[in-house]
Amino acid sequence: MKKAIALLLAAALLLTLTACHGSREKKVFTIPEAFDESRNYEITFWAKNDTNMTQVEIYKQAIAGFEALYPNITVNLRLYTDYGKIYNDVITNIATDTTPNVCITYPDHIATYLTGVDTVVPLDDLFADAKYGLGGSEVRFDAPTQQEIIPQFLSECDFNGHYYAIPYMRSTEACYVNKTYVEKLGYELPEALTWDFVWEVSEAAMAKDAGGNFLVNGQKVLIPFIYKSTDNMMIQMLRQLDAGYSTSLGQIEIFSDTTKALLYTVAEHVQTGAFNTFKLAGYPANFLNAGQCIFAVDSTAGATWMGSDAPLIDIAEEKLVPFETVVMTIPQFDTQNPQMISQGPSICVFNKADPQEVLASWLFAQYLLTNDVQLAYSQTEGYVPVTSKAQNSPEYQDYLSHRGEDNALHYSVKIDAAQLLLDNTDHTFVTPVFNGSASLRNAAGQLIENVNKSVRRGQEVNEEYMEDLYGEVSALYRLDQISASSGKVSLGPLPTASKALLIALAACWICMGAYVVVDKKKKKKL
Repeated sequence: MKKAIALLLAAALLLTLTACHGSREKKVFTIPEAFDESRNYEITFWAKNDTNMTQVEIYKQAIAGFEALYPNITVNLRLYTDYGKIYNDVITNIATDTTPNVCITYPDHIATYLTGVDTVVPLDDLFADAKYGLGGSEVRFDAPTQQEIIPQFLSECDFNGHYYAIPYMRSTEACYVNKTYVEKLGYELPEALTWDFVWEVSEAAMAKDAGGNFLVNGQKVLIPFIYKSTDNMMIQMLRQLDAGYSTSLGQIEIFSDTTKALLYTVAEHVQTGAFNTFKLAGYPANFLNAGQCIFAVDSTAGATWMGSDAPLIDIAEEKLVPFETVVMTIPQFDTQNPQMISQGPSICVFNKADPQEVLASWLFAQYLLTNDVQLAYSQTEGYVPVTSKAQNSPEYQDYLSHRGEDNALHYSVKIDAAQLLLDNTDHTFVTPVFNGSASLRNAAGQLIENVNKSVRRGQEVNEEYMEDLYGEVSALYRLDQISASSGKVSLGPLPTASKALLIALAACWICMGAYVVVDKKKKKKL
């Protein structure tokens, strides 16, 4: 019996080692008393650009400016063209402990990164550190204080009880309107768009002549209303109606009667051809600039592609149709209480075994909030700086004041898009962030995309269809695995090694108990 117990305990120990193989020692970051300038540091920075070489140069200039201040820190830039690719690479690298030092990403993605062991550094203590925090005494550049970061933008980086990021740039969505066609159809643009107005004008635009050409543009092609991000479309419609999307704890509320009613409306206008989405039709700006769209909803960060005079036009010059472009807030259900999403990239710092390396990374991340970087990047698109320090600077105000003086730096549509967000910051909102919130966001758009596809395939969109749609989308994005109480994704069944470990430990206890019983009986007989 003693030998059997000893063997089982040995097996349990081996299984423990096997089950824990590859696990990493927990890294708890503590701010060093001082930055060690006697050492050299090499940090990696993963960033995204929209194939815009001006943005690439701004990143490079920011790195050069930072390295001139901190010659013992080398920053290696790795560029991506898609935030999804950054997200996938970070997830892959978490397993091998080879994450970047600094990364431009989204809070929804960070929530998933946090499922790793202390992967992302909580920034609360770094914000407040007197020496190296925001505006700290030992920082070698003119950094903003925490109070100078726009509160609505910073709030998106606050989840799980900590700040895990700092905002980098912010945008919202805008409706880019072909005012020429709206007036040609006999309508006058209101001060604020409503969903009813957009739907009505879009349907009116479907009229054709005897030759099959649309009356409003004289062409065979017209999609009056195109939406780039159907994720945002559904999220904002629900918010405007004060309907459920999710709670901060991860309770999924999107599969409601309100959502169903919105999808029926979408189906109705898909049926007539008045509405389509980016995923099925193509880039809204291309249709808008060719005179084949009236209402194109896209990010304010995409303003340099919008309008017949846009500096980044993506279609052949002979296809351009001149028209007056007006930048308006997205359609609303209640124009007295407008609601629009706040979006844009944020910056997180990844934890490493060396606190000095983390501090070097934080200093670089903080440098990206300086006026020079903020102003330069914001002028490439319809982004706005994330600090009041930059927004209120004479340089930025001067930039805004030269609206329309040229079709490059001061392109009117781009500056109008930025001004739209500046004027409506108090009307912006962010969605709850939790492990699984990125999947929920994708699901919100998938509902609209599926309805769009189904109508075009001739399927009937009815109650039975809606029930099936809810089930399919929930399963596709595993929303049923998100705990309603904690927002954590279910981990699924235990690994085989862990099961074996528990069984071996249970067997040990049983054998030890049996040994005690047998031993007592022997002693009684004696």
